[in-house]
Amino acid sequence: MKTRHFSQLPKPYLAYPKVVQGLIFKKSKGEKVLPQVEYVVDSFKVDPKHLKAYNAVCGFKNNGYIPAIYLAVLSQSLQMHMMTQEAFPFAILGLVHIRNQVSQSRKIGVNESLSLSCQFGELKPHDKGVQFDFITTAKVGNEVVMQGVTTYLARQKTETKAATKAKEETRPNYTLQAEWTVSENTGRRYALTSGDFNLIHIHAITAKAFGFKQAIAHGMWSKAKALANLTLPDSYEAEVWFKLPMYLPSNVEFLTAQVGKNIDFMIQNSKNKKPHVTGHITAR
Repeated sequence: MKTRHFSQLPKPYLAYPKVVQGLIFKKSKGEKVLPQVEYVVDSFKVDPKHLKAYNAVCGFKNNGYIPAIYLAVLSQSLQMHMMTQEAFPFAILGLVHIRNQVSQSRKIGVNESLSLSCQFGELKPHDKGVQFDFITTAKVGNEVVMQGVTTYLARQKTETKAATKAKEETRPNYTLQAEWTVSENTGRRYALTSGDFNLIHIHAITAKAFGFKQAIAHGMWSKAKALANLTLPDSYEAEVWFKLPMYLPSNVEFLTAQVGKNIDFMIQNSKNKKPHVTGHITAR
């Protein structure tokens, strides 16, 4: 596997010209193979001002610690460059973020020196195409303090169905915890801190160009908003599945169900009760 080292996190916007090129120059229809490469930021410290701005948008407290999901967001700049600098076989703007998992082994201090790495996982079949993972690891020295898995779907015609889905699990006994009014500018506010300026999140006009009636909230903002409203253990794994789009503006409900130290949660539309995000917290 090839490894590329960085002295600092690359700027996401530097990858945008090649993303746009992907709209003009179509990918070949040959066999899809993911690059065998790892991108590594060897040493960096979190920018406290940037973290504070991120916390303000998502609802986290400024308590001297770094939310594990924040490191997953920082890794997205590595992901963008991996998809544009390497022989990536899919159109970036056609990808759908369907699942995200983050875990931390302990609380991570704001002043700690970190390394951050990202590599591709395997291609797997999906009923609507193929899916693949980005695998992220954050370390303090040789200690792994955070790991993340970001799963994307690349839509394409498929002649064979993916493996039969497991039987639907019993719905958790959710309790309503809060109702949120998600403002129209949430996508733009989150983009300024995350660096994710995908046009489907920015404004209704740009979202309509991609088939959405309104702008939709970032999935990672939805997950962060949920985690910020939970009491998380020092060591945990948080997995979410992104369901239906959350249009902006929107009124949603936040529900939880707790069994022992583990928590199931869901964000659903207040009016029609359809889910936007479902998730599970496992205490470690």
